[in-house]
Amino acid sequence: MPAGRQPATDLAFIAVFAALIAAFSVVPGIPIGPVPITLQTLAVILAGLVLGPWRGFAATALYLAVGFAGLPVFAGGAAGLGVLAKPSIGYLLSFPIAALVAGAFARWLAGPGRRGRYLRLFLSGFGASILIVHPAGILGLMLILHIDLAKAIATDLVFWPGDVLKNLVAAAIAMAVHKAFPALLSPRVPAVALR
Repeated sequence: MPAGRQPATDLAFIAVFAALIAAFSVVPGIPIGPVPITLQTLAVILAGLVLGPWRGFAATALYLAVGFAGLPVFAGGAAGLGVLAKPSIGYLLSFPIAALVAGAFARWLAGPGRRGRYLRLFLSGFGASILIVHPAGILGLMLILHIDLAKAIATDLVFWPGDVLKNLVAAAIAMAVHKAFPALLSPRVPAVALR
């Protein structure tokens, strides 16, 4: 099996990115409205852009599992199932799917040798934010705060400028990582093909 594609290596990548998401989550956020602005989504999108769809999904799912189990890894040091009653729950639950989508887009749009790779990585991450994170966040705001769609969208719009910046940073970091490790985003080679 090629270096970097062994199950132990995959588990290490997943664990490292779960820890990265946790670290970015507990950095003090900007308290603006019912949901603070944090660096969580930067780490979630970065997991997808760097690790690809399935390992990105696994890293974010591991992060959620650890937090729901009681470790204080959510924004503001929150932990446990009590976060399910917070206005941020839609955003939080969207993370594994957002990482999966960002990774799938990155693999499809920004594979090795593609021109304009930085822009393609940015669009992959921002596309996942627009398609997954924001709609789920809006739904969570509506359900928990008992507000209508227009008010939930207005509340969510506060996060858009920061998301643009975070996705620009995530694309730059992913570019640097893929330059150093070009095979990291490529699809897993089946073991049968390696014999």
